[in-house]
Amino acid sequence: MASKDGFKTPKTVRTRSSGGTPVTIPASPFMKKLGCGTGVSVYLMSREEQMNASPWAVKKINSKCESRQAAVYQNRLKEEARLLQGIQHPNIVGFRAVATAADGSECLAMEYGGEQSLNDLIEKRKEQGLKAFPAANIEKVALHVARGLQYLHNEKKLLHGDMKSCNVVIKGDFESVKICDVGVSLQLDENMTVSDPEAEYIGTEPWTPKEALEGGVITDRADIFALGLTLWEMMTLSMPHLEMLEGEEEGGGEDSMEKTFDEDAYYECLGTRPPLEAEPLGSSYQRMVELFYVCTEEDARKRPSASQIVQALESNAVLEDPH
Repeated sequence: MASKDGFKTPKTVRTRSSGGTPVTIPASPFMKKLGCGTGVSVYLMSREEQMNASPWAVKKINSKCESRQAAVYQNRLKEEARLLQGIQHPNIVGFRAVATAADGSECLAMEYGGEQSLNDLIEKRKEQGLKAFPAANIEKVALHVARGLQYLHNEKKLLHGDMKSCNVVIKGDFESVKICDVGVSLQLDENMTVSDPEAEYIGTEPWTPKEALEGGVITDRADIFALGLTLWEMMTLSMPHLEMLEGEEEGGGEDSMEKTFDEDAYYECLGTRPPLEAEPLGSSYQRMVELFYVCTEEDARKRPSASQIVQALESNAVLEDPH
């Protein structure tokens, strides 16, 4: 996706942070683009003019969005800003400010938790011809994401609703691990259930559990299923269910053979546990393999809670193997 912005002229935008301090956000062309998602782009705001000020990540709507879509993404951005203002946790990207751009759209300024998403690191590792991340890195991501989810579920009664490698931000060599993008979160009741009949699980298809795909009861365990698949991503350097291949197309020699995506097989596999060749990983990955299996149980009631994962990992307890 091209690096576009919603500013009509290279003006700056003034607003106030949650603490009341005036903030100036540059137009998009004057900021480094960190990444993009569905309908949004994220930029790095250096804040060099302020002595010892840490940089911010600024999220705004892509200007190329069709107006109806842009309105949907704008509402999500507003909701994310509202939620982030009430969230304070070391494993969740923090709120910094909200600003209205020259084109009328709103920007969300957040803590800059690192330059790369976990998905970026997975892609780079794959390009370098490497295999699974070291088991210690995977275990650190599991623990820190579980801590963030424990806070969201228990303290804020929120289902993240879109856990995946793209929404985990890594600083340096796994110095910090933070969850981002709470814009599609859903409210949980005292039973950890999404009880609002109007609530819609947005999620991202390959990480969506069976109960959300089939209109079942959605609980905090939907995030746990997606966490399990995020760990699978780190062990396989792949995206869940997206490597479904049909037979080779006929014609030409070996070099000209192509693989085609099997759409039917893909949809049939959604909501299930993707295969994992655990033996080549070695014994150091055993705990993460076990955690992957228990998190991706099709029956949500058999998945652990975020609190149970945190307790098991912090105490080095043996995770029960469902097999």
